[in-house]
Amino acid sequence: MIRVLLVDDHPALRAGLGTVLRLEPGLIPVGAAADAEAALEEARRRDPNVVLVDYHLPGDDGLMLCRRLKELDPAPRVLIYSADADASLAVPATLAGADGLANKAAPADELLEAIRIVAKGTPLFPPISPDMIEGVASRLPWGEQMVFELLMERMPDGEIAARLGLEAQDVAERVRSMLARLRAFP
Repeated sequence: MIRVLLVDDHPALRAGLGTVLRLEPGLIPVGAAADAEAALEEARRRDPNVVLVDYHLPGDDGLMLCRRLKELDPAPRVLIYSADADASLAVPATLAGADGLANKAAPADELLEAIRIVAKGTPLFPPISPDMIEGVASRLPWGEQMVFELLMERMPDGEIAARLGLEAQDVAERVRSMLARLRAFP
């Protein structure tokens, strides 16, 4: 059984997704939250396998929430859910540590399959071109570029810190800075 936590600031969408999940064999909604703080509390309390996170949330956006969810032990899989789920969002979602990206405009069966895929530990992102990665890297300071390249290879923060001789907190701060830059320059 895959335990799913829903995070979206629209009550009707949370209710509808909860109903869809309850009707699907093998998936069970274990909770819902409207913002990042409530989501973290629910994740700690309910220990979901997958957290379905709306990209646009009040306060911390879905990407910053993803970073915070990935600090939990055990860390859930995180599937970012957005109407803008294309390659341009795949780069920041990868930086945030997301396990996948799902499009809100897709049919429900595609979302359910996406949840199953990320629950297995398989990343699910649209293709990211080398030109796109190079374009993002060129906008970053040198110290962030090295962290960026390793994150794009899906290396965990702890391994990045060890490889680059940094503290884990330094890696986390550089990721926050990169995410802020990507929001300022889409």
